[in-house]
Amino acid sequence: MPRGWWTWRNVCLDLGNVNILIADSGSTKCDWLAITESGHELKEFHTMGFNPYFHDADLVEREMKASSEAMSMASEVDKVFFYGAGSSSPELCEVIAEGLQRVFGSAVVHVGHDLDGAAFSTYTGQPAVTCILGTGSNSCMFDGKDVSEVVPALAYILGDEGSGSWFGKKLLASFLYGKLPKAIHADFEDQYGLDKMSITKRVYQEPNANVFLASFMTFLGRHKDNDFVQDWLDEGFKSFLDVHVACFDGAQDMPIHFVGSVAFHFQDALRKACSERGYQVGNIIKKPIDGLAQYHVQFVFPESS
Repeated sequence: MPRGWWTWRNVCLDLGNVNILIADSGSTKCDWLAITESGHELKEFHTMGFNPYFHDADLVEREMKASSEAMSMASEVDKVFFYGAGSSSPELCEVIAEGLQRVFGSAVVHVGHDLDGAAFSTYTGQPAVTCILGTGSNSCMFDGKDVSEVVPALAYILGDEGSGSWFGKKLLASFLYGKLPKAIHADFEDQYGLDKMSITKRVYQEPNANVFLASFMTFLGRHKDNDFVQDWLDEGFKSFLDVHVACFDGAQDMPIHFVGSVAFHFQDALRKACSERGYQVGNIIKKPIDGLAQYHVQFVFPESS
């Protein structure tokens, strides 16, 4: 089905030499880049990630106003392009848009899904499948005009195959079941000092369990050459490909792009899984913010001038 929920606020465009603020937000962190329409970079900064499933407009407003970088340019921003996890319907986009509008009062605020941002940031001029592998996971196809998805993202409880939260669940369950190799088990105990009660409380009773689960990817990265972890990586990435890439007709005949920290830091295992499934790996980038800026300068701003 077609994607691209574009929620706009203050829709009277000023097409002069304006300042643009572009954001790529996961559930953990949001990267911001201020540019001009000609592509000149002004400032880069970071905030917490905003997800309308977990955060409301008041929190967005409060966190942005706590950012000295954001407030230093708030009155000078003419357009905001925000692409974020969870912004998958007009109603959810509006939650984020409302909070941002309170901060950037004179700006045109556009809120879209992080899938749109991922697709735009990796676009090379030809149709491709673009995948997100970070705290969560998702996929879409972009033909240069429409962003589309076939299967939904089911988040960390029902889905998020191959994501940080997926691997985090595997790690914690294996730790509690006593199934980890002895060296990994001992290292986990030494670093975290967690037990069943503290883990289950954090997962089932406190907010942002997906972020907590994904936080253990750094630990897994230390042990990614262990055969036990290698088997997990192979299982997780192939499960992701079988659900979120195989669903697209012709996927084996087009590039498969990946964005996100999991894809970037574990790309050797990801490339191996793609090769064994017959997929051609395109770009693998950790953060899409730079690609997003380039896309808007090349494809969005010329269309509005």
